[in-house]
Amino acid sequence: MLRLPALFTVPGDALAGAAAAGVRPGPRTLLAIGSSLSLYAAGMALNDWADRAEDAAERPHRPIPSGRVRPAAALTAAGALTGAGLALAAGAGRPALAVATPLAATVWAYDLKLKHSPAGPVAMATARGLDLLLGAAAGGGTRGGTGGGTWAATRGGIKGATRIGTKGGAWGGIRAALPSAALLGSHTLAVTAVSRRETTGGSVAAPLVALATTGALARLAGHRRTRLPAGRGAAAAPGLPGPGPDGSPPRAGGLLAAALAAAYAATAARPCFHAALNPSPQLTQRAVGGGIRATIPLQAALAARSGATTTSLLVAALAPAGRVFARRAGLRKVSIT
Repeated sequence: MLRLPALFTVPGDALAGAAAAGVRPGPRTLLAIGSSLSLYAAGMALNDWADRAEDAAERPHRPIPSGRVRPAAALTAAGALTGAGLALAAGAGRPALAVATPLAATVWAYDLKLKHSPAGPVAMATARGLDLLLGAAAGGGTRGGTGGGTWAATRGGIKGATRIGTKGGAWGGIRAALPSAALLGSHTLAVTAVSRRETTGGSVAAPLVALATTGALARLAGHRRTRLPAGRGAAAAPGLPGPGPDGSPPRAGGLLAAALAAAYAATAARPCFHAALNPSPQLTQRAVGGGIRATIPLQAALAARSGATTTSLLVAALAPAGRVFARRAGLRKVSIT
């Protein structure tokens, strides 16, 4: 019911959010990851409960129609996992809980009401974007930590740049992570739009739009972000790229971001192209699966784009780990719905 291979796409949200906020992953980031995993799993359990009648006709192999899981058990699991997700977010700080609460509400609204409406893809994209912001909020702490920190040029020039915190703390980190959340949400929006026809096929427009979106996102994610130096007594030199949260040099982060963006495009674009040529249910499902798998290299590219080389490599390592787990478990088909 929980479709475990899909869970490998979740930790990268919080890690990319922390990178975008300009902070190194820490214990609060781990709590944010735990919260994300719990809420994602809650959404999958609730999805099966809400779609039990539809699945009985179209996907009789799923746990509830097949009789392996009782509907009441699925609903109870969704509620318990949601509570666990909110509790873990609370442990990461008030800003993290402030993001996790609308995230949980979006998950429940999507599964119970919005999934089959025109607002369904937007709700799914919103949930993924909020999940990234959850990592940014947790990384900044609750009392004006260094989340969302900027880089200040000192008298020693760029080489002497030092990192300073911002007054905004966690909230400043959330603002800094909004562009990354928008990029990840756009990818999710495109994949979800394709998934709406995965059982019937017949849509050429959705794969074409997803293909165009993939190209645009790969270009944006492959360009290293610049940090504007600021601070008391600092010489303002707009647009200077500073080292990332892990101290990686700008050039290394830029090259890695470009490579990961190319991996993202290669993973997502090919199945979308095939689905556009022949929008059969089988090829549409492959396009959805490719889009889900492409989430990980996109998250890694976003982390590298923010200058967090080590974090981006950690996120990228989740992709082969997820494939190995899927093969061993015999779970090759993973749906976003």
